[in-house]
Amino acid sequence: MQFRFGKSKCRISEANQRLLELLATTAKEHNATAAQISLAWMLCKKSWIVPIPGSRKPERMQENAGAAGIKLKHAEVDALDKALNEIPMSEVFGGSKIKK
Repeated sequence: MQFRFGKSKCRISEANQRLLELLATTAKEHNATAAQISLAWMLCKKSWIVPIPGSRKPERMQENAGAAGIKLKHAEVDALDKALNEIPMSEVFGGSKIKK
C-alpha cells in the first residue's frame, strides 16, 4: 500500500497500514477524521498530556477542536494502543530508539 505525503510517496509497513486502517475505520464510526481520532486518543491518555497540533488553516483548527467532542470507547483506545505497540520504533530526526 502507498500513501502520499506531500510530494513524495513512501511504502509503509504492514503494522503502519493496520494502524491507518484502524484509524480510518474508527473515524468513520465516529463521523470524524483520522486526525480527530488521533487527537481524541491522546486526550484519553493522562490528564496532563495535552496535544498541541499545528495548523496553518482555520478549517484544520476547527477540525482539530472537534476531537474534544469525540468519546472513544475503552475497546477503541485499547485497539489503537495495541496497533501502536506493534510498530517498531525507529530513529526520527536523529533521535534515539525507544526500548521497551
